Amino acid sequence: MVSMAGLLLVSKRANSDSHARLVRTRPMGIPAELQWALMPPRTFSDRRVTISAFMEPAYQVAGDAFEYAMAGDVLHLAVFDGMGHDTAAGLTAALAMATCRSHRRAGASIPEASAAIENTLIEQFRYSSYATGVLADLELDTGTFSWVNRGHPLPVLIRGGRWASTLRCPPSGPMGSGFNLPIQQSTEQLQPGDRLLLFTDGITEARNTDGREFGLDRFTDFIIRHHADHLPLDETLRRLMHAVMDYHHGRLADDATVLFCEWHGPDPSKG
Repeated sequence: MVSMAGLLLVSKRANSDSHARLVRTRPMGIPAELQWALMPPRTFSDRRVTISAFMEPAYQVAGDAFEYAMAGDVLHLAVFDGMGHDTAAGLTAALAMATCRSHRRAGASIPEASAAIENTLIEQFRYSSYATGVLADLELDTGTFSWVNRGHPLPVLIRGGRWASTLRCPPSGPMGSGFNLPIQQSTEQLQPGDRLLLFTDGITEARNTDGREFGLDRFTDFIIRHHADHLPLDETLRRLMHAVMDYHHGRLADDATVLFCEWHGPDPSKG
């Protein structure tokens, strides 16, 4: 009965204003309406992978967006950060995400989808707006993680619940900037239990009253410490966002988004 009630609530989310009014604590800005309408649910899990994502400020978010989708044995992941903090930034991120989906579903590779976003943004904005981002694929049966970096903070890998490392990939420049840099794809072999963090700079660059950034070390240390408490991913991210907001005294200067992915390993039923 509980599962059925959950399915009914999820099925009504997209087309019920009554549901939207009940779950909101205050009015939502236009850019946030646009972004949340396009993005997938914040949490997904099956035998091979668990995903959770969080965005702040949830009711006024502009240029940030996250994306994930399953295609057979491949999980597609992406995080985008549109230039600016207004409706135009939201439109940039939304256009990047829609272009990514369109070309990915047509069979495009990660670099090809990235290049298509570049062309779409240039055609629409004539170099006046751009988006940074990480586009990635995770092969769920093998743990092969492939990604491209378009001028964005690099992914972080947490292994064994205690070791954090930054995954390296040559940057190709923000999409829509027209830098025409080579788009290079990198790969990493994951181990069962590995956790991946894709995030925007609003997480690490949030500053306190002394001007000190929250920083990458504080970010990864927070995740590792709460991993040791065996908390669900969505609860870990909820506490992370509270920590970032408290560090910035409750008001962020930029959108802050994190997409958390844990690979459990191949499906044991296929062994």
